[in-house]
Amino acid sequence: MMLTFMNVDELLSHYEAGARDFREAKLSQFNLSDRDLQGINLRRANLSGANLRGANLRMANLREANLAGADLRGADLTIANLIGAELYQADLSKATLTDAGLRSAKLTEATLVQAVLIGANLAEALLDRANLSEVNLNDASLNRAKLIAANLTRATLENANLTNAILNESLMERANLTGAILHGASLEEADLHGAELSRTRLSSANLINASLSQANVRGANLSWSSLRGANLCKANLYRAKLNWANLSETNLSEAVLISATVLQTNFQNADLRGAIMPDGSSHG
Repeated sequence: MMLTFMNVDELLSHYEAGARDFREAKLSQFNLSDRDLQGINLRRANLSGANLRGANLRMANLREANLAGADLRGADLTIANLIGAELYQADLSKATLTDAGLRSAKLTEATLVQAVLIGANLAEALLDRANLSEVNLNDASLNRAKLIAANLTRATLENANLTNAILNESLMERANLTGAILHGASLEEADLHGAELSRTRLSSANLINASLSQANVRGANLSWSSLRGANLCKANLYRAKLNWANLSETNLSEAVLISATVLQTNFQNADLRGAIMPDGSSHG
């Protein structure tokens, strides 16, 4: 049943009386900033353009809700259900989404600057051109997520699962991906300058023409990956696994490859000037 409310006061009076089921409600453009709506059921509700800044939406059910263009800055969405929700161009800056469910959510061009998504499930979510700078995605699941041209500058993704994620042309400068899983991920032309990739699992990944200059790739697994044309100038690849990897035409000038495993690695036409090779010798 589609619920229609004349104003915010009418909605809140029902909520304060104990009602929680407001599924499919029409709340477009409503101002619910700083309101306590913990545990509310807004499944398939229309909240497009709504002001939910600072609202308490802990454990709220927003599955398949329309939140396009909504203001959710600083909102508390801990353990909220946002599966399949429409969040196109929504602003979730500094919002808390710890352990939230965002599987298949549509976050294209959304703003999540400094948002906290620890342990959140963003599997198969759409985040193309989203601004995730300085976001905390530690232990989050982003397998098969799309983040084409997304801004992840200085983002934290420790132990995050990005298996088969698409991050082509993404900005990941100074991002922390320590221990992250990126098996089969595509990072073609991504900017990972100065990124922390120690112990990152990148086997069978696509890093063609990616920038990893000055990145810390210590102990990472890049076996079977393609880094053709990538920039690894001054990168730290100490003890990295590069077996069967394609490093043709890469820039490895002044890179550190001490103790790296390079069985069947393709270095054709790679620039190795000043690089320190696996055996500790310096390349001429």
